[in-house]
Amino acid sequence: MRLGLNLGYWGAGNDADNLELAKEAERLGFAVVWAAEAYGSDAPTVLSWVAAHTSTIDVGSAILQIPARTPAMAAMTAATLDTLSGGRFRLGLGVSGPQVSEGWHGVRFDKPLARTREYVDIVKSALRREKLRYEGRHYTLPLPDGPGKALTLTVHPVREQIPIYLAAVGPKNLELAGEIADGWLAVFYSAEFASESLAQVRAGREKAGKTLDGFDVVPTAPLVLGEDWKTAADQVRPYAALYVGGMGSREKNFYNNLACRMGFEAQAAEVQEKYLARDYAGAMAALPVEFLDATSLLGPVERIADGMQALAGAGVTTLTVSPMHFDLDLNVKALRAAAEALDKSGVA
Repeated sequence: MRLGLNLGYWGAGNDADNLELAKEAERLGFAVVWAAEAYGSDAPTVLSWVAAHTSTIDVGSAILQIPARTPAMAAMTAATLDTLSGGRFRLGLGVSGPQVSEGWHGVRFDKPLARTREYVDIVKSALRREKLRYEGRHYTLPLPDGPGKALTLTVHPVREQIPIYLAAVGPKNLELAGEIADGWLAVFYSAEFASESLAQVRAGREKAGKTLDGFDVVPTAPLVLGEDWKTAADQVRPYAALYVGGMGSREKNFYNNLACRMGFEAQAAEVQEKYLARDYAGAMAALPVEFLDATSLLGPVERIADGMQALAGAGVTTLTVSPMHFDLDLNVKALRAAAEALDKSGVA
């Protein structure tokens, strides 16, 4: 198991800190640094900036939003970033959610699985530098009733294959990730619950005639260093409450559904009810500490090492940490502790 760093979103006043964290992760031997996008900073610009200030660590999108770009544009971006970084780019894709897709990008959130399948097909074809022809339900290239013609990507990527990851939460999307991607970007990954999720991924791999060997399982785990793990867990509450309570509508929140499947149905309902009523403090307080502990790395180095050992045993191949100390010096200390914990765990 290797380590990664998730910088989250850019532009929240922590930009300089994030770049220093990326450099520190490279010095510590981390495998990859990821950047996200929602409706603020875009991931490719951030990753090009990070790539320009590093030399060995991979840079990955977690995620590029599928409704934000045509598949050909995603392929262009991937090829460009891979070339500029000297073959260090990892392409993470995801459909986002209905609020962002329809409210921000003006793209209907319909048939997300079928749309993702076609999208990845086209991205792969473009990156293979084939003449781009595609006839699908959601995408047709070239358009049949106009002057467009099949074109070939002019950029030559550094590698024959740029690894593609899918962000997936629901069972059907997990199966799709296993079938068509090289890795899975996971959230709220619990060693105890992992077998159910990995069974769906494995089913997808079997559809493609493959096994989990070589498939990259990449959860992001909040990281808080401290002597008392329960106190450390409080640092994670704003992030977890946002996702479980407010990321999506009352009717469609993938993260809330995941918490329910993990056995926290009553608590997840309470978190959502309070968050949507703008009782943010109440929503954070309603999060069970057991959920936070199961999906985070909390406490002293030895306890974090135990958590890493459990995650490696539960199928994780790249463990992405997200330090949540909200202070550069403390976050750097947390990254160093993560590297020390990985060494102590014996799973590197």
